[in-house]
Amino acid sequence: MTIRFRNTLGNKMEEFSPLSRGKVGMYHCGPTVYDHIHIGNLRSFLLADLLRRTFEYEGYEVKQVMNITDVGIGGNNDEGEDKILLGLKREGKTVTLENMRELTQFYTERFLEDIAKVNILKPHVLPRASEHIAEQIELIKKLADKGLTYQTSSAVYFDTSKDAHYGRLGRLGREIESRIESVEKKNPRDFALWKKNDFIGFPSPWGQGFPGWHIECSAMSMKYLGPCFDIHTGGLDLAPVHHNNEIAQSENACDCTFARFWLHNEFVNVSDLGESRKMAKSEGNHLTLKTLEERGFSPLAYRYFLLMAHYRTPVQFSFESLEAAANAFEKLQKLVHSLPDGGSINGAYRKMFKEKLENDLNTAQALAILWTLAKDKDISPEDKKATILNFDKVLGLGL
Repeated sequence: MTIRFRNTLGNKMEEFSPLSRGKVGMYHCGPTVYDHIHIGNLRSFLLADLLRRTFEYEGYEVKQVMNITDVGIGGNNDEGEDKILLGLKREGKTVTLENMRELTQFYTERFLEDIAKVNILKPHVLPRASEHIAEQIELIKKLADKGLTYQTSSAVYFDTSKDAHYGRLGRLGREIESRIESVEKKNPRDFALWKKNDFIGFPSPWGQGFPGWHIECSAMSMKYLGPCFDIHTGGLDLAPVHHNNEIAQSENACDCTFARFWLHNEFVNVSDLGESRKMAKSEGNHLTLKTLEERGFSPLAYRYFLLMAHYRTPVQFSFESLEAAANAFEKLQKLVHSLPDGGSINGAYRKMFKEKLENDLNTAQALAILWTLAKDKDISPEDKKATILNFDKVLGLGL
């Protein structure tokens, strides 16, 4: 078998081979649990799920890790307002560690409910940032011992001028230059490893406070997958800052390659005054899964809607397009339920289906193979059903 992915690290198609034969280690950037996730967020978690299902379909043993951000900076700007604090403010709660735990636990449970509704498999490991403070502190110490950090009155920063390869994922234009600057920062690209806070936080060698947003992913991925692992994924918006910072701090701490493959999904866009824009809470244009359900749509119909496009293709969301996807999904459900059991998997169609998946997870073309099979009069109804149900091990449509 030959699986190929578009690796953001180098921005080219590459043949995948795991570090350990027959095994794959993957890390996925998870949610910041201060509010309900929106349906645009789900695309990133679906990419992670499709990767896992595809590798398992191909016979690999997979270890999948996804973080839960429940402390620290929750946005791309190191001096941006903490999203957990925004959540507490929104719900009228005082800022205490106990209230942070209650808020984040509540929205962690809502997150798990939402991904279950769209049949996203629960990752094998779901580490919470708040439960890995010690690992994050140790990683910062390693960087400090190598002379790669400096302190200001408010934070410990990674000194990007000490990293000749900083920005290996590219996309470092306006995103970097637009970061909010502290007057004490040496360089706009420098990022916080530890944020000091006199009123609340965790103890550290640099004073009470919280870990920076980026350090948690490095610390937790390295704990559960080792300093070098196979695949790291996330939304395209994470590549310029968050993921470049992960690479910088991880590779400088361990003197080795961090993640070998980086996969990034494109956005779910919505129209606003004639302009197509990314769905985001900050834009005020986001929709939750509950909203879709209240409009009469099955969460699995939304999964089908996302599968209709390649993960690297922007998706334009509208209720009209979702309705079309829901109709096709319902037609597929009725077809499968009408077919008799007792058939065998058709090898030729399975081969074609696998080839589409092995070509950078092309689910749109994989669905096309499924519908070609459904209309093929030379395949018995029993074999059609067996083959479609086999495909569904990856598609995850609950057929």
